[in-house]
Amino acid sequence: MSEDPGSERLIAGRYRLLSPLGEGGMGTVWRARDEVLHREVAVKEVRAPAGLAASDVERMYARLEREAWAAARVANRNVVTVYDVATQDGRPWIVMELVRGISLAELLDAEGPLEPRRAAYIGAEVLSALRAAHEAGVLHRDVKPANVLLSNDDRVVLTDFGIAQVEGSSALTMTGEVIGSPEFLAPERALGRTPGPESDLWSLGVLLYAAVEGNSPFRQATPLSTLRAIVDEELPPPHRAGPLAPVIEGLLRKEPAERIAADRAEQDLRIVAAGGTPSADGALASPYAPTIAAFPEPVSPTPPMPYPTAARTGPVPGPGTTATDARPPERNRRAGVVLVVGVVVLALAVAGLTYALLHHDGGGKNPNDAGSPRSGTRTSAPATDTGPGTSPTSPTPSASASSSSTPQSVRVTLAGANTTYSGTCPPDKSQAPTFTATFTVGRVPATVTYRWVTKNGSLSGEWKTLSFPANGGRTQQERNFITTRDSSGTFQDVIGVEVRDPVHATSNSVPFSLTCQAETPTGGASPSTSGSPSG
Repeated sequence: MSEDPGSERLIAGRYRLLSPLGEGGMGTVWRARDEVLHREVAVKEVRAPAGLAASDVERMYARLEREAWAAARVANRNVVTVYDVATQDGRPWIVMELVRGISLAELLDAEGPLEPRRAAYIGAEVLSALRAAHEAGVLHRDVKPANVLLSNDDRVVLTDFGIAQVEGSSALTMTGEVIGSPEFLAPERALGRTPGPESDLWSLGVLLYAAVEGNSPFRQATPLSTLRAIVDEELPPPHRAGPLAPVIEGLLRKEPAERIAADRAEQDLRIVAAGGTPSADGALASPYAPTIAAFPEPVSPTPPMPYPTAARTGPVPGPGTTATDARPPERNRRAGVVLVVGVVVLALAVAGLTYALLHHDGGGKNPNDAGSPRSGTRTSAPATDTGPGTSPTSPTPSASASSSSTPQSVRVTLAGANTTYSGTCPPDKSQAPTFTATFTVGRVPATVTYRWVTKNGSLSGEWKTLSFPANGGRTQQERNFITTRDSSGTFQDVIGVEVRDPVHATSNSVPFSLTCQAETPTGGASPSTSGSPSG
C-alpha cells in the first residue's frame, strides 16, 4: 500500500493500514499507524473461512472478540500486548504492539537446531507467558515456533493469544471448530476432548523438542497420520537435548495429569538456561527462593586459602525466619568438641602403643589378640559414615598402626562475588551472586562429601562428592551461583558449605541479596534496520 498520508485504508477511524507484515489463509497482519497516539502498531485482520454459515461466522467473531479482550488482561513482558479490538465491516480487527524481530521458526530455518541452554531460555520465557495467561483464564491453543517472536530488544514474546484457533496455514476443522497446527496438538485435543492448561504445556514440549532436534517428534506426511502418531506412538528419544531431555519428556506425557507441573518445568528450564542440571529428585524450591546452579566450566585449583580467624559474619534472616535459627555456629561448636575428644583419645592410644612396644615379650603374639596380657588399651575400628543424619564415631588408631599416620582433616573456606544483585531476573551469569568454595584435605587420596546450605534451608542442595586422587593436590575449588525464576521481589539469605565425610566441617558463611526488578513494556517498538518485523 502507498505510504502517502491519506491514501491508506483507515480502520475504525483510527488505525491507518500501511503495509502487510504477513498473510495466511485466515487473515492478514498489517503494519499500521495509530492516528490518535501517533505510534506504529500491528493490526490483525481475520477472515472467516469460505462457506461458513452466517450464524457460525457471527458466533466465531463474537468468541474471537471475547478471547482477544481476555488476552489483553494478561500482564507479562513475554506476552504480546493487545491494545484494542476494533470493528470494521462487521469484523473484529485485533490491534497489538508491533514487535520487530524474527520468529523462532525463522531462526530455526536460518540457523538449524539450537543448543540446549538457548532453547531452555526461550522455553522458560514462553512458559512464563503461558503461566500468566493460564492464571487469567486464557488458553493459547497454538504454541509453536511461528508464534514465538525473538525481538530486537532481546525479549521473547508469545503472540496470537485467543485467536490461534482461527489463524494459521495448517489449521484443521474438528467438531465444527478451527484448531491449531496438527503436529503441536496435545493428544487430548486430537481426541476431541476439552483442552486445559496441560494442553499448552504439551505444545511447549513439542516446541522444545523441535528447537533442539530440528524437527517435531510426531510429524507425518498428512495431518491425519500426524494426529494418529500423537495419540498412539511413543515419543522418539531426543538425542541433542542434553540436560533438557527430562523436561521435554515430562511435558510430553500422553496423560495430561501426568505431565510435569508448570512451576517445576519453568524452574528446571531456568536452571538449564543458566548452565546447571535440574535435580533428579523432583524437589521444588520455594516460589520466591533462588536456585543454586553449578557453573559448567571447571575451576582450576589454587593454593589453599588461609583459614579465617576473624569473627563470623552474622547471618541475614531470610523470609519467615529469625536470627536465632542460625545453624552453622552450632555445627562449629559441635565440630570443636569432637576435635578435642579426638585429640584426647589419640593421645591415650599413642601412650598405649608405647607401653605395648616397651613391654613386648617377643613371644610372637599379636598385641591385638583378645587374650594378650600385653594390650595396654582396647582398640576400636576407624570411623565410618553411617549415612545421612548420623554422626560417625571418633577414629581411634589401632595398636598396630604406624605412629607416623595422621588423622584426615578437611578445611573449607567460602568467598563470594556480586553478593548484592539488583536488576532483571534471571541475572546474567557474569552478574549473578557467585560463591567459590576452597576445599583442603590433610592427605590424599581422599573423597569429600559436601553440600551447599543456607540459613533458612531453602537452598540446601543434595550431597555431592569431590575426589582427591593420590597423585593430585590437596586443594580443589567448587563454584556455584544464585539464580531465580521470579521477575520481581527481594531474597536475602546466608550461604555456606557443610562437609559430612570424612570428617564434619563447615565453612564460613557469606550473606547475599538478590533483588529482581520487573521490566515494564514500553508499548512501543525499538526501531531496527535488521530482522523481519512481525506482529
